[in-house]
Amino acid sequence: MKRRTLIKGALTGLSSLYLSRLAGQGLLDQSHSVAGPFQPNWDSLAQYQVPNWFRDAKFGLWAHWSPQCQPERGDWYARGMYQEGSDQYKYHCEKYGHPSKFGFKDVINEWKAENWNPEELVALYKKAGAKYFVALANHHDNFDLFDSKYQSWNSTKIGPKKDLIGGWAKAAKHQGLPFGVSVHAAHTWSWMETAQRSDKNGPLAGVPYDGKTIKADGAGKWWNGYDPQELYAQNHPLSTNSLDNGMIHKQWNWGNGVTPPSKAYCEKFYNRMVELIDKYEPELMYFDDTALPLWPASDVGLKIAAHLYNSSIKKHRKLRAVINGKILDEQQRKTMVWDIERGQSNQIESFPWQTDTCIGDWHYDRRLYDNNRYKTAKTVIHTLADVVSKNGNLLLNIPVRGDGSIDEKERAVVENIAAWMQINSEAIYSTRPWVTFGEGPAMELAAPLSAQGFNEGKGKPFTSSDIRYTTKGKMLYAIMLGWPADQGALLKKLGATNGIGKINKVNLLGYHDQLVFQQTEAGLKVELPGQAPGKDAFVLKIEGAII
Repeated sequence: MKRRTLIKGALTGLSSLYLSRLAGQGLLDQSHSVAGPFQPNWDSLAQYQVPNWFRDAKFGLWAHWSPQCQPERGDWYARGMYQEGSDQYKYHCEKYGHPSKFGFKDVINEWKAENWNPEELVALYKKAGAKYFVALANHHDNFDLFDSKYQSWNSTKIGPKKDLIGGWAKAAKHQGLPFGVSVHAAHTWSWMETAQRSDKNGPLAGVPYDGKTIKADGAGKWWNGYDPQELYAQNHPLSTNSLDNGMIHKQWNWGNGVTPPSKAYCEKFYNRMVELIDKYEPELMYFDDTALPLWPASDVGLKIAAHLYNSSIKKHRKLRAVINGKILDEQQRKTMVWDIERGQSNQIESFPWQTDTCIGDWHYDRRLYDNNRYKTAKTVIHTLADVVSKNGNLLLNIPVRGDGSIDEKERAVVENIAAWMQINSEAIYSTRPWVTFGEGPAMELAAPLSAQGFNEGKGKPFTSSDIRYTTKGKMLYAIMLGWPADQGALLKKLGATNGIGKINKVNLLGYHDQLVFQQTEAGLKVELPGQAPGKDAFVLKIEGAII
């Protein structure tokens, strides 16, 4: 799913002639368009206002699940299995055979999702405190997980032979949760170029992988009648330095020598996305792109955004839709919700934003289960408190196994989040930032963002001296990211000389007796009970401060 290195040079390598030819020439069938106030340009999209449901939700859960989970060997499998010598290549050869004989299309055929129970999983996620649910609609592998008339390679026809997005959407509706989809397939064009390679060493050196396979090659095979090029989209010249596995990161913004996507490729992506919007009516679309899909090589992303917003207004009589995009400039942050991948902002943001992260790898990796390497509920809760204090939401992926289930260690993490939320959720939902997001030593050593984010876990670990603040109405919440060893808390930002007024009452969520406190020049001193109510993080509910 994700890029792990810095992405630079948004426009480098794309000629202005090519951009103008693609971006404003009426390439698409405008019969799809829904009339409304939003037009497909940045100035018009800047009318956008983030809906209150999203601002109040704060916490969403995500099923980043696709056929790349079937091997249970981690993220970007469909690309890595074609990188000679890589871990995923070696694993693939041992498990399935050489990629010239058993390609990613064949992995899809192995995927059956036989133990998938969306109703049970979404109910569990609601219990854990999720206020919205997001399901992956397609990944960079280009396989649609919904019933698409524009993409034959979809989950209703191949692999599970189920409408996975339809099932997730039904479960979310039944649980009363806004439903979102994540879309990643705009990048198949360059991401799958590894499938055009062949081994440089060994007995099969020079034998092409299946990236150039065509429909006629399917005679007598399981995929007879299907065109692998509709999936791989690799009937085009390789991008500059394509054999360098790291080039995909530098070319993510459709520059630096990437082979420009064809008109047909852009049109097809647009049609698939409009179909996804019209058929499943998502209230959130997460795009794994800089700004919008295919921008600036094409304007189809702008058209998709305008269609989603106008469709939302038509259905709800007001705008409920949310778009998540990455690496946004100042103007673009007015048009959608900025998403930070595996990281957090280091300040209160003026516009609502979102962190997306995962308790493991984005696609299921059995090794993380075997070696007990999942994030703990404590880490998730601390991240949630930090993000919410800065005007953000947290979207958390729970990796799904190939069969459609989650393992018992993941389930335990979800259950522990649920237990914390049962006590402390009022400090999260429907809150807004205070004048400062917090205090404590972790603030001083916070790591800066890099490209999409990727500063997660790089700063100083949180301690009981780290506090995160949220507000709701006349209440101020102080979330302590640990339990003080001396049974006393000191909130320096709430000192008597800080201009916040006289504090009248302090309660500890989950503890029913009154707390003794003293407001001094040094801060608000609170005597805590001998035993903590719960674990991981603890919330003081404060009345009387000027907020």
